[in-house]
Amino acid sequence: MSNLEPVSKPQNEKEWRLIEKLVMSLQAEQKRDRRWRIFFRLLGFGYLLLMLVLFYPTRMGTTTDTGITTEHTALVDVKGVIANDAEANADSLSTALRKAFEAEHSKAVLLRINSPGGSPVQSNYVYREIRRLKDKHPEKKVYAVITDMGASGAYYIAAAADEIYVDPSSIVGSIGVIMAGFGFTDAIDKLGIERRVLTSGDNKALLDPFAPMKDEQKEHFQAMLDTVHDEFIQAVKAGRGDRLQSDEHPELFSGLVWSGSKAVELGLADGFGSPGSVAREIIEVDKIVDYTVVPNPFERWFQGFGVSVGKGLGQALGLNAELR
Repeated sequence: MSNLEPVSKPQNEKEWRLIEKLVMSLQAEQKRDRRWRIFFRLLGFGYLLLMLVLFYPTRMGTTTDTGITTEHTALVDVKGVIANDAEANADSLSTALRKAFEAEHSKAVLLRINSPGGSPVQSNYVYREIRRLKDKHPEKKVYAVITDMGASGAYYIAAAADEIYVDPSSIVGSIGVIMAGFGFTDAIDKLGIERRVLTSGDNKALLDPFAPMKDEQKEHFQAMLDTVHDEFIQAVKAGRGDRLQSDEHPELFSGLVWSGSKAVELGLADGFGSPGSVAREIIEVDKIVDYTVVPNPFERWFQGFGVSVGKGLGQALGLNAELR
């Protein structure tokens, strides 16, 4: 048995009024607390926005160039995965390259590359833009410096440069194309699951992981990959010319990667150097100006905020599709 005595109920109207007054007072206090919390949060958010405006006035979706009037080396970063929705996308890289070439006092353009590659389309866009700008500004050479990694699509871009420099330990190459996926046909058979797909067109569902891939479909995709691979090879050969040791090393275009030291032996690179040493010793202008397009911090924050809200609403509504 409990020793606690039951709370007695109010016996008259006066007690009820006192209780009501107390409850109303607590509610009013909670409302005031919420208002102050919202006020201070908005104040803090406004302060952060002000700091971004003050400290990033020239870096919001533009380059860091502010009208340099002395001779310099124009730097463009190719960093991370190369994709349409990534920082290293063709539009941003092409914009930076055009500004770097068109700057009156830039002596040469330096590509600082640290990327595992990515989209062949985005890489080809940048490759062709470099070639176009070189033809338009023949007095300005392009130097690529691969730091940690310059593989696949990143090497595709580097091949457009006049010269490529690496570190002995850099990872270079991966001249190949890949398309990967999964197949679950045996799994759904064992689980007794029936896959229901309606299409208009015999091959519309050819990438369905729950259906077996037909031989003719596999041949179609293989032919497509071979075509893209051949375009990649031709771009590298056009950029590197007789420096490539492809006759002695046919595995050069097999998708393998090499160390920076081996890349120099194979003709994939011209020598060893860092961005700073290439600017000082090869270009002979040690002043470097960064023309890389920097994402707008406001857009990045609001995009992340919007994705978070969207995911929350999706979970609340029972929608499991990921926002992309």
